[in-house]
Amino acid sequence: MLKQFSLVFFLLCGCYVGGNSLRQLLKHLTNELEVHAPASQVWEAFRNLGILRISAQQNLIQSFQVLKGDGGVGTVVKIIFIPGNSSYTEKFIVVDNLRRVEVAQGLEGDCLAIGCSVEIDTFEMVEKSQNSSVIKVGIAYAVKKGFEAKDPKPNIQLVASLSQVLKNFVENKNHA
Repeated sequence: MLKQFSLVFFLLCGCYVGGNSLRQLLKHLTNELEVHAPASQVWEAFRNLGILRISAQQNLIQSFQVLKGDGGVGTVVKIIFIPGNSSYTEKFIVVDNLRRVEVAQGLEGDCLAIGCSVEIDTFEMVEKSQNSSVIKVGIAYAVKKGFEAKDPKPNIQLVASLSQVLKNFVENKNHA
């Protein structure tokens, strides 16, 4: 168990700081969405569990439960999806308010339930101009031996939907 945790931690840190050789060990899915608002406003709405609150209010997710923490590093959250009551549990391993980046390690659910050994979700708010930014979402994952033929993948459409809900929330707030 400690050996697996050490490997996951090493992979996560390497991916976050830009280790190209480590990134090649993982498969990647990405999504980008332009928002007509400064990155600071988008980040403010997103951070400290804001995206989960907004998503629950917009019925994108059924609910979420904070199992540990307050939205910072070490926070563990269980998200219950609509429909079917499937769930996903993740732990925040990086929350960088200066760079507007959050990285979470999947603990259970999503592709971990169907053959992935690692799932790492990254949200980043990038300033494009004074009134424009981009929400960049990435999911890095590894498939367990023996599951390659089934080609399990995380649900990138769900995180793209989270980005869209965040975009709508921030843009509507600016026009209100």
